[in-house]
Amino acid sequence: MGWYILKLVLLLPLIAGLAWGSLKLAAKAQARLAPAPQGGKAVRVIETTMLSPTLKLAVIEFHGREILVSASRNGLTRLAEAPAREVQA
Repeated sequence: MGWYILKLVLLLPLIAGLAWGSLKLAAKAQARLAPAPQGGKAVRVIETTMLSPTLKLAVIEFHGREILVSASRNGLTRLAEAPAREVQA
């Protein structure tokens, strides 16, 4: 019984460390191998606000327009749309 406990105490942290290290290595490899973006992004999230634990409002900029959407468990719903505001320096 003592031998089993000793193996458990020694091998459990080793296995956990190997799993953690392989996840970190996979994340680095994925970031390194991912293609670089070609130019600017077409969609940009400007602002988000939580209304409740299941409902969020977001303002999204897309092709020179600002779109107000609500995000819930049921999906996204477009609420309003307006021209994009000028960026102030």
